Amino acid sequence: MSATEPSTHPPGAPSWEEVHASEDFQRLRRRLRRFVFPMTALFLVWYLLYVLLADYAHDFMSIKLVGNINVGLVLGLLQFVSTFAITALYVRYANRKLDPIADRIRQDVEGEDA
Repeated sequence: MSATEPSTHPPGAPSWEEVHASEDFQRLRRRLRRFVFPMTALFLVWYLLYVLLADYAHDFMSIKLVGNINVGLVLGLLQFVSTFAITALYVRYANRKLDPIADRIRQDVEGEDA
C-alpha cells in the first residue's frame, strides 16, 4: 500500500500477523480442517469407487432394479445426493463450530462497534 492510499485497518485493531497467531484463529483453522479433510477424502473415495465400478464392473452396474433403472443410475444419482448431504453437514458444522469463533475474530479485527 502506498502512502497516498487510505488504510482500511481500524485504529487499535490487531494486525493480520496478530490475528493469524491468535488462539481463536488457530482453533478456527483446526476445526475447519477437522471437517474438510476427512469429508473430502471420503467423497473422493466414494467418487473413485463409482468411476471404477462404471469402468470395470459393467455386469454389476447394469443390474436392473426397477424397470429400466439399474445400479449404475442409482449410484450416479447418489453422487448428487451425497454432495447435497455434505453441504448440509458443513452448514450445520459451520453454524455450530466455526461461525462463533469467526464472529469473535471479526469483532476483534473490526472493533467492538462494528
